[in-house]
Amino acid sequence: MEATLIKPQILPANWFAFGLCALSYLLGGTASTLMATFLPVAIPELVGQSVSEAQLGEIGAYISAAFLYGWTVGGLVFGLVADRIGRARAVAFVTFLYGVSMLCTVFAPTWPVLLVCRFLTGAGVGGVLLLTTVYLSEIWPSTSRAVVLGILAVMFPVGIVATGGLNAGLVPWRQAFWLGLIPVLVALLMFVRLPESDNWVQQRQQSNPDKAWTADDRANLLTGVLIFGAVLIGLWGTFSWIPTWVQSLLPAGQTGGRERGLTMMLLGMGGIIGGMVSGVLIGRLGSRTTLLLTFAGCAGGCALLFLSNRQFSPIIYAETAFVALFFGISQGALSSIIPALFSVRIRATAAGISFNIGRFFTATSVFFVGTMVAGLGGFGNALLLFSIAFLIAWVAVFVRYRPVS
Repeated sequence: MEATLIKPQILPANWFAFGLCALSYLLGGTASTLMATFLPVAIPELVGQSVSEAQLGEIGAYISAAFLYGWTVGGLVFGLVADRIGRARAVAFVTFLYGVSMLCTVFAPTWPVLLVCRFLTGAGVGGVLLLTTVYLSEIWPSTSRAVVLGILAVMFPVGIVATGGLNAGLVPWRQAFWLGLIPVLVALLMFVRLPESDNWVQQRQQSNPDKAWTADDRANLLTGVLIFGAVLIGLWGTFSWIPTWVQSLLPAGQTGGRERGLTMMLLGMGGIIGGMVSGVLIGRLGSRTTLLLTFAGCAGGCALLFLSNRQFSPIIYAETAFVALFFGISQGALSSIIPALFSVRIRATAAGISFNIGRFFTATSVFFVGTMVAGLGGFGNALLLFSIAFLIAWVAVFVRYRPVS
């Protein structure tokens, strides 16, 4: 008589936790890109005078870098915090942090104050993206865990689409940041109702778990940091500046709210579709081939976008959608491939390092956008230079990456 296999049940508490985490993840996408679409109008208001393209690039670089530095700190620090105070409370705290920081942005009187708000917003978002993934992977049955985590990853670009909708709807930039009320309310609900991970509770009851790193672990960590770091430089060095680049192509005096908003929506939609098909591509082509094709598409798409346009035309929408598709595939693929480089005993720590060490270099490189805009003759040439990072990622995959059997 055959034994009956009992499938793990997905309890209502699991779905409730997923809903809260997915909403926090989605709003993290909005919080990440909301300022990028409003930079051309927010900076002149905060400075109190008209600014040149070079000044816009310089101040915008400070603000963008502050967010990415915050993201780096949050992704590294809050992983350690979660190991000490628990997954549920840590997820609630980081959600509350970026929500409150968005609300503070509404009242920022100067751009240095805005810079602090963006740093704290980035810290909260960095924590959310790491901790919601870790938390759900621990509370969800293994039979459907990959599907749920894939849906979670898609929530970030959904939030980016919402960002574009706010800008396309011509919402004043300060009013747009009242959106921070939603993650604050979500965080309060998390504090009260989010169940703790049983895996974390059991881990806390163990004494002196084995945490030694092998030579293979360290080699895989270097591979993860190199590949993901290069992709981050290419992605954030171009992605977050594309709306401002679009504005620079428009005639003087044209607000560009609709054009910038639609562009951001296309970037988000490309991320959604790319993230959804990334798993299918990995299944059919293998992880290594998928990464090689994806990074080639990112580099080639950026070259097409920034080299073929010197003034705004509707063709930019199509080319942006093409680039965004490969951007989305890269993020969806790496979200599953990088953690798989490591064994379970060090996976959370190693994945956190791989995903976030590169953000420090990303923030530092984006910091020089203003100087590059002035020296290279415009945003297009500066962003084209950043896209070379995708070629570096391609070489890193070709030379170092070997799929885990």
